[in-house]
Amino acid sequence: MFNLILIASFISSINAAAIVSRSQSYPLSQRDVLGPKTTLTVANKVIAPDGFGRPATLVNGVFPGPLISAQKGDDFAIEVANQLTDTSMFTSTSVHWHGLYQNGTSFADGTSSVTQCPIAPNNSYVHTFSAQNQAGTFWYHSHYSCDGLRGPLVIYDPQDPMAHMYDVDDASTVITLADWYHTAATVLRYVIGNTASSTLVNGLGRYAGGPMSDLSVISVEQGKRYRMRLISMSCDPNFQFSIDGHNLTIIEADGQLTEPLVVDQLQIFAGQRYSVVLVADRPADNYWIRNLPNTANASFVGGTNSAILRYKGAPKTEPTTVNTTSTNPLQETNLHTLVNPGAPGIPEYGKADINLNLEVSVDGGNFLINNVTFTAPTVPVLLQILSGAQDPSQLMPNESVIILEANKVVELTLSTTGPGGPHPIHLHGHSFDVVQSAGNSTFNYANPVRRDVVSAGSLGQQMVIRWVTDNSGPWFLHCHIDWHLEAGFAVVMAESIADTRANMGQAPETWSQLCPAYNALTPLQLGGGGLNSYEAAANISTNLYPPPPLA
Repeated sequence: MFNLILIASFISSINAAAIVSRSQSYPLSQRDVLGPKTTLTVANKVIAPDGFGRPATLVNGVFPGPLISAQKGDDFAIEVANQLTDTSMFTSTSVHWHGLYQNGTSFADGTSSVTQCPIAPNNSYVHTFSAQNQAGTFWYHSHYSCDGLRGPLVIYDPQDPMAHMYDVDDASTVITLADWYHTAATVLRYVIGNTASSTLVNGLGRYAGGPMSDLSVISVEQGKRYRMRLISMSCDPNFQFSIDGHNLTIIEADGQLTEPLVVDQLQIFAGQRYSVVLVADRPADNYWIRNLPNTANASFVGGTNSAILRYKGAPKTEPTTVNTTSTNPLQETNLHTLVNPGAPGIPEYGKADINLNLEVSVDGGNFLINNVTFTAPTVPVLLQILSGAQDPSQLMPNESVIILEANKVVELTLSTTGPGGPHPIHLHGHSFDVVQSAGNSTFNYANPVRRDVVSAGSLGQQMVIRWVTDNSGPWFLHCHIDWHLEAGFAVVMAESIADTRANMGQAPETWSQLCPAYNALTPLQLGGGGLNSYEAAANISTNLYPPPPLA
């Protein structure tokens, strides 16, 4: 009976159904903006972004986390301070700076089990790196971020060659798109095929059957042009994004400028970013911003999956605009990189220096790449390399580390033979050229889009990408659906192993202290809920992954 009470109490704590006040939500005009040298404090807090209260893991107490804003060429020194205490969720964490190459600073990539150990509670780690003259739209997150550790990062270019196309590009035009769950991720990770409770735009939204809680408002002034930076912080679904009555001109994909492309709707996958120019040339009114997830029964009823575009002078009411069928949606093959277009190497399929074929399959809910499920090693891959491991047989996890020679053109073909797609594939340490988009039979080596997350499509489809191995170190290649990564959808691309130490700058002393502090934690101190999380999952579904080892 005592155990049943504990389990009931645990479920109650993660499914607290009380509607809480939104008084702590911040208007977009007052969004916190941090510089490139700052501190992110990760701690637990109860929030209700869609009107449903639940504990969360937040950066500086807000969701999404504060905007980190920098100028091209800035150096970064970002301290991540771990003050997590809620053991129903994970109490150790790490933060990845998505889209930044970390050339020479692989120790700052922030990837648990690949480049570092997690940051233990009551510890901190300062990530020091340069963006190597990168500029564009990026973001930061934990690799298990469904409880809230997600935030935008923008590097502005004072000499932006697209600046003539827009008048406004600031914190008010950064738009984050996210799924949100009413149950902790430590429970949902055991549920095969779980679905988000709501969609949030800039941290606000509504769920089906829930209260008419606040929606985000994007303010514009008639006659001005706005560079809106869309960031998909999704853990799972992709979104169809549009704004009633307005076209959007795409000028950036994942930190890479593109030739301007006009669309009336775009599909954005987990981890992807787009900059779009919106011309505020419509009558001063309110217009629905629509962000429909690819989940069953998703709609716009009651303002779900929506936000508001409000012109200056329009009344503070919800829009009455009507959703219309897209006539000019984004097709990835129509995107072309603006600067230095063209994939590297011989422009023929299979004619790269290194040609890789990865086949994704599913077995019992677990994902396999070439028949191997990724399992996190006890020693991060980077530390293994620095300790002298050179041969694939020496590197763990066995058969999940692919060694690549330096300064070679790699062509990667990834195909899917199981369910669960479309899968957004992210490569750390690089952008890549998408020479074949999923669901398309043609190849483009002359001017494909260059990005760092690409859809690998669904059953029976493939995508093909190319990049150059000019960044020594171990780089994670994984599905950006968190639940799929948790289920083993990942490999490590270990580039130029012999040169890794020589090409890596001096790591901070605190980096070498991460593993001893983490390894000293007891199972209870690690958090995650243990068997209680599994029992809570069993109350949600019978379609479950195996229970935790402690069971």
